[in-house]
Amino acid sequence: MIKEYKRPLYHKIIERIKEQRHFIIVLAGPRQVGKTTLARQIMNSCGIPVHYASADEPTLQDRSWLNQQWDIARIKISEEKKTTALLIIDEVQKVSGWSETVKRLWDEDTAKKTNLKVILLGSSPLLMQQGLTESLAGRFETLPVMHWSFSEMRDCFDITLDQYVYFGGYPGAVKLTKNQQRWTNYILDSLIETTLSRDILLMNRVDKPALLRRLFHLGCDYSGQILSYQKMVGQLQDAGNTTTLAHYLNLLSGAGLLTGLEKYAGKTHRKRGSSPKLLTFNTALMSALSGLSYKEAITDRQYWGRLTESAVGAHLINDSKGKGINVYYWLNRNREVDFVLESGKTVVAVEVKSGKKEYTLKGMEAFCKAFDVKRQLLVGGQGITLDEFLASPVEKWMK
Repeated sequence: MIKEYKRPLYHKIIERIKEQRHFIIVLAGPRQVGKTTLARQIMNSCGIPVHYASADEPTLQDRSWLNQQWDIARIKISEEKKTTALLIIDEVQKVSGWSETVKRLWDEDTAKKTNLKVILLGSSPLLMQQGLTESLAGRFETLPVMHWSFSEMRDCFDITLDQYVYFGGYPGAVKLTKNQQRWTNYILDSLIETTLSRDILLMNRVDKPALLRRLFHLGCDYSGQILSYQKMVGQLQDAGNTTTLAHYLNLLSGAGLLTGLEKYAGKTHRKRGSSPKLLTFNTALMSALSGLSYKEAITDRQYWGRLTESAVGAHLINDSKGKGINVYYWLNRNREVDFVLESGKTVVAVEVKSGKKEYTLKGMEAFCKAFDVKRQLLVGGQGITLDEFLASPVEKWMK
């Protein structure tokens, strides 16, 4: 990093460590969003003995490896004559049967009153959640670690709004932005390919790996647009069926790459049958695959408009994680609302516009007639400035 910067989550975890009880904290999020850096910052300032181990190897680790790491942390308590210690396991989802093993070891510590605090890091939120719900119910607290926001990237790296829209929120890529080809190669090789090959294909059954890759590329091309599964089948070769594509999109979403927003309908059973609105979690993924340089992208008004809408959408889906806020889109005939936020009975409509000219918001008008909307937000144009919206927590607009 350019300078020492601690994300808000750091302070929350340090407060947890100061508590007397032992705990399991699960930090789940995509690759290259700073989970390991966060863990090392905690190690350096938590004030208790720490053991750190990573399971991020080309081949999967087994349960005996996890047992060994746990025992090392236990020994630190007695050897250093302390009442507690901290164990950090990075990429824990790579350990076969990790959740059952953690449950057994945790229950042993509880029975023996061993005050071992545990932080588990994982770069596949979908797999992490499966393990947690199956074996560790009631024994853990999940804290999502998502892509960096505009305010974080600005405060840490002094980047501009336009730079954030194009280059996205990957802290490790900032130093490469002055060399377009190096930056592009980093995103393609160290982020996209590594996530696909090691976090999805290695950890899940995927019968058509080439199809999953093509679906991801298609999603980046169409980010910010609604595309039915039938149309995806038409765009992709050897696409199989719509069920396969829906499953692969779910895997991509679980890895923090690409998601498909559901249509808002006010009733859950109607939302799930909709065509998805494709959206990347980080605009860097779009830019790296677009073939357009930063200068070319910023002068292409149509593409920049799509990139801007995707930046707003990425901010909403990343920042709403763990806050009880759901993100949708809405479409009825030709009238659309870009994003709909829902928390309990509170509904907020968000429309994104680039440029300064006046707009008629027929989609917003139709949506507000159909549903009880608390707030209507226009981002860009003559509404809330893009930098203010991207720098604000999503819950601000729900109050």
